[in-house]
Amino acid sequence: MSDHVLRALTDDGAFRVVVLDATETSQGVVTAQKATDARAQLLAEVLTGTVLVRETMSPDLRVQGIFQGHDGKGRIIADSFPDGTTRGLMQLPKEGDITLGDHAVLNMMRTLHNGELSQGVVSVDPREGISGALMQYMQASEQVTSFIAVGAIVRGSVVARAGGYIVQLLPEVGEGPLMVMTERLREFESIYGLLGAGNAEPNKLLEELLHLMPHTKVGESEVRFECKCSEERLALSLATLPKRDIAELLADGAPLEIDCDYCARHYRFAPERLRGLLATS
Repeated sequence: MSDHVLRALTDDGAFRVVVLDATETSQGVVTAQKATDARAQLLAEVLTGTVLVRETMSPDLRVQGIFQGHDGKGRIIADSFPDGTTRGLMQLPKEGDITLGDHAVLNMMRTLHNGELSQGVVSVDPREGISGALMQYMQASEQVTSFIAVGAIVRGSVVARAGGYIVQLLPEVGEGPLMVMTERLREFESIYGLLGAGNAEPNKLLEELLHLMPHTKVGESEVRFECKCSEERLALSLATLPKRDIAELLADGAPLEIDCDYCARHYRFAPERLRGLLATS
Protein backbone atom coordinates (compact mmCIF):
# COMPACT_ATOMS: atom_id res chain seq x y z
CA MET A 1 0.00 0.00 0.00
CA SER A 2 1.17 3.56 -0.68
CA ASP A 3 0.68 6.28 1.96
CA HIS A 4 -1.73 5.13 4.61
CA VAL A 5 -3.05 5.57 8.13
CA LEU A 6 -3.42 2.89 10.79
CA ARG A 7 -5.73 3.31 13.79
CA ALA A 8 -5.67 1.15 16.92
CA LEU A 9 -7.10 0.98 20.44
CA THR A 10 -5.47 -0.67 23.41
CA ASP A 11 -7.59 -3.53 24.71
CA ASP A 12 -7.88 -1.90 28.14
CA GLY A 13 -9.50 1.18 26.55
CA ALA A 14 -6.73 3.47 27.75
CA PHE A 15 -5.24 4.75 24.50
CA ARG A 16 -6.10 5.52 20.89
CA VAL A 17 -3.15 5.47 18.50
CA VAL A 18 -3.02 6.78 14.91
CA VAL A 19 0.11 6.38 12.79
CA LEU A 20 0.69 7.80 9.31
CA ASP A 21 3.08 7.42 6.40
CA ALA A 22 2.76 10.59 4.31
CA THR A 23 5.90 10.31 2.17
CA GLU A 24 4.39 10.12 -1.33
CA THR A 25 1.66 12.62 -0.48
CA SER A 26 4.21 15.10 0.82
CA GLN A 27 6.38 14.57 -2.24
CA GLY A 28 3.46 15.38 -4.53
CA VAL A 29 2.74 18.61 -2.69
CA VAL A 30 6.40 19.62 -2.42
CA THR A 31 6.87 19.06 -6.17
CA ALA A 32 3.72 21.02 -7.08
CA GLN A 33 4.80 23.93 -4.84
CA LYS A 34 8.44 23.81 -6.04
CA ALA A 35 9.58 23.77 -2.42
CA THR A 36 13.08 22.79 -1.32
CA ASP A 37 15.09 22.20 1.85
CA ALA A 38 13.69 23.87 5.00
CA ARG A 39 10.57 25.11 3.20
CA ALA A 40 9.85 21.62 1.90
CA GLN A 41 10.34 20.10 5.34
CA LEU A 42 8.01 22.59 7.00
CA LEU A 43 5.43 22.08 4.26
CA ALA A 44 5.59 18.29 4.69
CA GLU A 45 5.27 18.51 8.47
CA VAL A 46 2.25 20.83 8.40
CA LEU A 47 0.68 18.50 5.83
CA THR A 48 1.39 15.39 7.91
CA GLY A 49 0.00 16.99 11.06
CA THR A 50 -3.17 18.12 9.31
CA VAL A 51 -3.89 14.62 7.99
CA LEU A 52 -3.29 13.14 11.46
CA VAL A 53 -5.71 15.60 13.09
CA ARG A 54 -8.41 14.80 10.53
CA GLU A 55 -7.91 11.04 10.81
CA THR A 56 -7.97 11.20 14.62
CA MET A 57 -10.72 13.72 15.38
CA SER A 58 -12.74 14.28 12.20
CA PRO A 59 -12.26 11.52 9.61
CA ASP A 60 -15.49 12.47 7.83
CA LEU A 61 -14.76 16.21 7.73
CA ARG A 62 -12.46 18.45 5.73
CA VAL A 63 -9.60 19.76 7.86
CA GLN A 64 -7.19 22.57 7.01
CA GLY A 65 -3.97 23.41 8.79
CA ILE A 66 -2.71 26.93 8.21
CA PHE A 67 0.78 27.81 9.40
CA GLN A 68 1.65 31.50 9.46
CA GLY A 69 5.34 32.19 9.71
CA HIS A 70 7.45 34.37 11.96
CA ASP A 71 6.11 37.94 12.26
CA GLY A 72 3.14 37.04 10.04
CA LYS A 73 5.29 36.51 6.96
CA GLY A 74 4.16 33.82 4.55
CA ARG A 75 1.68 30.97 4.94
CA ILE A 76 1.52 27.23 4.41
CA ILE A 77 -1.93 25.74 3.88
CA ALA A 78 -2.58 21.99 4.13
CA ASP A 79 -5.97 20.75 2.97
CA SER A 80 -7.10 17.21 3.89
CA PHE A 81 -10.40 15.69 2.71
CA PRO A 82 -12.49 12.76 4.02
CA ASP A 83 -11.69 10.64 0.94
CA GLY A 84 -7.98 10.80 1.78
CA THR A 85 -7.06 13.30 -0.91
CA THR A 86 -4.68 15.97 0.31
CA ARG A 87 -3.17 19.09 -1.18
CA GLY A 88 -1.03 21.99 0.00
CA LEU A 89 -0.20 25.59 -0.81
CA MET A 90 2.83 27.70 0.04
CA GLN A 91 2.40 31.48 -0.04
CA LEU A 92 5.79 33.14 0.16
CA PRO A 93 6.19 36.68 1.53
CA LYS A 94 7.54 39.41 -0.76
CA GLU A 95 10.53 39.67 1.54
CA GLY A 96 12.04 37.08 3.87
CA ASP A 97 10.88 33.48 4.16
CA ILE A 98 8.34 31.20 5.87
CA THR A 99 10.03 30.23 9.12
CA LEU A 100 9.47 29.16 12.68
CA GLY A 101 10.08 31.87 15.24
CA ASP A 102 8.42 34.34 17.55
CA HIS A 103 4.76 35.00 16.66
CA ALA A 104 4.45 32.01 14.30
CA VAL A 105 0.99 30.43 14.67
CA LEU A 106 -0.90 27.33 13.55
CA ASN A 107 -4.62 27.51 12.81
CA MET A 108 -6.51 24.22 12.57
CA MET A 109 -9.93 24.46 10.88
CA ARG A 110 -12.67 21.90 10.35
CA THR A 111 -15.58 22.39 7.95
CA LEU A 112 -18.62 21.03 9.81
CA HIS A 113 -21.51 19.24 8.14
CA ASN A 114 -23.66 22.38 8.35
CA GLY A 115 -20.97 24.36 6.49
CA GLU A 116 -19.76 26.27 9.54
CA LEU A 117 -16.09 26.39 10.53
CA SER A 118 -14.63 25.18 13.81
CA GLN A 119 -11.12 26.45 14.41
CA GLY A 120 -8.39 26.83 16.98
CA VAL A 121 -5.25 28.95 16.83
CA VAL A 122 -2.08 28.15 18.78
CA SER A 123 1.40 29.61 18.87
CA VAL A 124 4.31 27.59 17.47
CA ASP A 125 7.30 27.39 19.78
CA PRO A 126 10.36 27.04 17.52
CA ARG A 127 11.89 24.62 20.04
CA GLU A 128 8.90 22.27 19.83
CA GLY A 129 7.96 22.84 16.18
CA ILE A 130 4.76 21.65 14.53
CA SER A 131 4.52 18.62 16.85
CA GLY A 132 4.36 20.81 19.95
CA ALA A 133 1.82 23.14 18.35
CA LEU A 134 -0.43 20.20 17.50
CA MET A 135 -0.30 18.92 21.09
CA GLN A 136 -1.19 22.39 22.31
CA TYR A 137 -4.11 22.54 19.86
CA MET A 138 -5.46 19.15 20.95
CA GLN A 139 -5.37 20.15 24.61
CA ALA A 140 -6.77 23.67 24.18
CA SER A 141 -9.37 23.17 21.44
CA GLU A 142 -10.33 19.50 21.71
CA GLN A 143 -9.67 18.98 25.45
CA VAL A 144 -7.87 15.73 24.64
CA THR A 145 -4.42 15.05 26.06
CA SER A 146 -2.28 13.77 23.19
CA PHE A 147 1.31 12.86 22.50
CA ILE A 148 2.09 13.88 18.91
CA ALA A 149 5.17 13.67 16.71
CA VAL A 150 5.40 14.61 13.04
CA GLY A 151 8.52 14.88 10.94
CA ALA A 152 10.02 14.82 7.47
CA ILE A 153 13.44 13.96 6.09
CA VAL A 154 14.01 16.16 3.04
CA ARG A 155 17.03 16.39 0.77
CA GLY A 156 16.68 19.31 -1.60
CA SER A 157 13.30 18.79 -3.24
CA VAL A 158 13.12 15.06 -2.44
CA VAL A 159 11.02 13.88 0.50
CA ALA A 160 12.84 10.77 1.67
CA ARG A 161 10.32 10.08 4.44
CA ALA A 162 7.42 11.90 6.08
CA GLY A 163 5.13 10.63 8.80
CA GLY A 164 4.13 10.70 12.41
CA TYR A 165 1.85 9.49 15.16
CA ILE A 166 -0.73 10.52 17.76
CA VAL A 167 -1.23 8.72 21.07
CA GLN A 168 -4.38 9.93 22.82
CA LEU A 169 -5.44 9.35 26.40
CA LEU A 170 -9.00 8.03 26.62
CA PRO A 171 -11.31 8.53 29.61
CA GLU A 172 -10.75 4.92 30.73
CA VAL A 173 -7.00 5.39 31.22
CA GLY A 174 -5.76 4.36 34.65
CA GLU A 175 -2.73 5.60 36.54
CA GLY A 176 -0.74 2.44 35.81
CA PRO A 177 -1.11 2.44 32.00
CA LEU A 178 -0.59 6.21 31.93
CA MET A 179 2.72 5.91 33.76
CA VAL A 180 3.85 3.12 31.46
CA MET A 181 2.98 5.06 28.31
CA THR A 182 4.46 8.32 29.61
CA GLU A 183 7.75 6.59 30.38
CA ARG A 184 7.66 4.74 27.08
CA LEU A 185 7.26 7.94 25.06
CA ARG A 186 9.83 9.79 27.15
CA GLU A 187 12.42 7.22 26.09
CA PHE A 188 11.03 6.82 22.56
CA GLU A 189 13.36 7.65 19.73
CA SER A 190 12.93 11.00 17.97
CA ILE A 191 10.55 10.88 15.00
CA TYR A 192 13.41 12.11 12.83
CA GLY A 193 15.59 9.22 13.93
CA LEU A 194 12.80 6.74 13.22
CA LEU A 195 12.16 8.23 9.79
CA GLY A 196 15.84 8.33 8.93
CA ALA A 197 16.36 4.70 9.94
CA GLY A 198 13.29 3.53 8.01
CA ASN A 199 11.48 2.52 11.22
CA ALA A 200 8.41 4.70 10.81
CA GLU A 201 6.39 2.43 8.50
CA PRO A 202 2.90 2.41 10.08
CA ASN A 203 2.75 -1.25 11.11
CA LYS A 204 6.26 -1.17 12.56
CA LEU A 205 5.71 2.17 14.30
CA LEU A 206 2.42 1.00 15.81
CA GLU A 207 4.04 -2.11 17.25
CA GLU A 208 6.88 -0.07 18.72
CA LEU A 209 4.55 2.48 20.29
CA LEU A 210 2.36 -0.22 21.87
CA HIS A 211 5.13 -2.67 22.72
CA LEU A 212 3.73 -5.38 25.02
CA MET A 213 0.38 -3.57 25.22
CA PRO A 214 -2.48 -5.74 23.91
CA HIS A 215 -4.26 -3.77 21.21
CA THR A 216 -6.61 -4.08 18.26
CA LYS A 217 -6.32 -2.40 14.88
CA VAL A 218 -9.61 -0.67 14.21
CA GLY A 219 -9.07 0.96 10.84
CA GLU A 220 -6.81 1.62 7.89
CA SER A 221 -7.16 4.10 5.05
CA GLU A 222 -5.14 5.49 2.17
CA VAL A 223 -3.86 9.04 1.82
CA ARG A 224 -2.76 10.60 -1.45
CA PHE A 225 -1.90 13.88 -3.10
CA GLU A 226 -4.75 15.03 -5.31
CA CYS A 227 -6.22 18.44 -6.06
CA LYS A 228 -9.93 19.17 -6.22
CA CYS A 229 -9.61 21.61 -9.11
CA SER A 230 -11.27 20.91 -12.47
CA GLU A 231 -12.29 22.83 -15.56
CA GLU A 232 -15.93 22.58 -14.50
CA ARG A 233 -15.27 23.97 -11.01
CA LEU A 234 -13.23 26.81 -12.46
CA ALA A 235 -15.94 27.64 -15.00
CA LEU A 236 -18.52 27.77 -12.21
CA SER A 237 -16.30 30.17 -10.27
CA LEU A 238 -15.83 32.40 -13.32
CA ALA A 239 -19.58 32.43 -13.89
CA THR A 240 -20.07 34.10 -10.50
CA LEU A 241 -17.99 37.12 -11.55
CA PRO A 242 -19.77 40.38 -12.36
CA LYS A 243 -20.44 40.88 -16.08
CA ARG A 244 -18.03 43.80 -16.27
CA ASP A 245 -15.19 41.60 -14.98
CA ILE A 246 -15.88 38.91 -17.56
CA ALA A 247 -16.06 41.60 -20.26
CA GLU A 248 -12.60 42.82 -19.21
CA LEU A 249 -11.25 39.29 -19.59
CA LEU A 250 -12.66 39.26 -23.13
CA ALA A 251 -11.33 42.70 -24.07
CA ASP A 252 -8.14 41.60 -25.83
CA GLY A 253 -9.77 38.60 -27.54
CA ALA A 254 -7.12 36.22 -26.21
CA PRO A 255 -7.84 32.94 -24.39
CA LEU A 256 -7.88 33.12 -20.60
CA GLU A 257 -5.10 31.00 -19.12
CA ILE A 258 -5.13 30.03 -15.44
CA ASP A 259 -2.84 27.83 -13.35
CA CYS A 260 -4.11 26.16 -10.17
CA ASP A 261 -2.15 27.43 -7.17
CA TYR A 262 -2.34 24.02 -5.47
CA CYS A 263 -1.32 21.60 -8.23
CA ALA A 264 -0.05 23.89 -11.03
CA ARG A 265 -2.51 22.34 -13.50
CA HIS A 266 -2.98 24.61 -16.50
CA TYR A 267 -6.43 25.63 -17.79
CA ARG A 268 -7.26 27.48 -21.00
CA PHE A 269 -10.64 29.08 -21.71
CA ALA A 270 -11.34 30.13 -25.29
CA PRO A 271 -13.02 33.52 -25.87
CA GLU A 272 -16.16 31.75 -27.09
CA ARG A 273 -16.54 30.02 -23.75
CA LEU A 274 -16.04 33.27 -21.87
CA ARG A 275 -18.77 34.86 -23.98
CA GLY A 276 -21.05 32.03 -22.93
CA LEU A 277 -20.25 32.81 -19.29
CA LEU A 278 -21.03 36.46 -19.96
CA ALA A 279 -24.47 35.49 -21.25
CA THR A 280 -25.25 33.47 -18.12
CA SER A 281 -23.51 35.65 -15.51
